Amino acid sequence: MVQAYLGLGSNIGDREQQLQEAIRLLDSTEGIEVVQTSPIYETAPVGYTDQPNFLNLCIEINTELKPQALLKHCLETEQHLHRVREIRWGPRTLDVDILLYGDEVVEEEDLSIPHPRMNERAFVLIPLNDIASNKVEPRSNQTIGELVMADDTVKKYKD
Repeated sequence: MVQAYLGLGSNIGDREQQLQEAIRLLDSTEGIEVVQTSPIYETAPVGYTDQPNFLNLCIEINTELKPQALLKHCLETEQHLHRVREIRWGPRTLDVDILLYGDEVVEEEDLSIPHPRMNERAFVLIPLNDIASNKVEPRSNQTIGELVMADDTVKKYKD
């Protein structure tokens, strides 16, 4: 089993329900066990800003799946909740990103682990810090607690 961390976000439809359904779907997938879930945070959009605020959270999982198989299940979970990819960084019912996969660094055409922009994004680091403050991000060799930044656009929505 490998300890991995996923980031989930939603900003259209019933955001909280979609996050909870995604966690349920992932936890019911053979080879994935959800271990813990961060609080939910409400965050302003990044990149394309003319859209509703996001709800974001992170989950810790134990998985038997290799990184590509885990990516496949993340994408299937997004599709199950009607994710449409029209605008880069645009509105979505669900986004599921692999943030960390053990201590591995993966660089493939369709998959980069650790997530390439996670260290710049408070909406990832703040909830991840709630469940993995001592976890080392392998590219920077810093803990999540060392990387986390204060950001007043990231507000706790629900524990």
